[in-house]
Amino acid sequence: MIIDHEIKEHRIQATLSECLKHKRVAERTSKGKAVQYKCIKSKAELEVNVDGSKTIKKLILE
Repeated sequence: MIIDHEIKEHRIQATLSECLKHKRVAERTSKGKAVQYKCIKSKAELEVNVDGSKTIKKLILE
């Protein structure tokens, strides 16, 4: 999620199609707001949580 040209939120998706599906849902629910959603493939520094799930610690934009 991008607000004012700054990345505010990022999520891990297994496939590009899954990302596009979630993007469409998010765009429908945020009508009229100045929020931009993008699906990108990038490198990231990951962190493993206590429950075994992964979160993005840092995006590596090249």
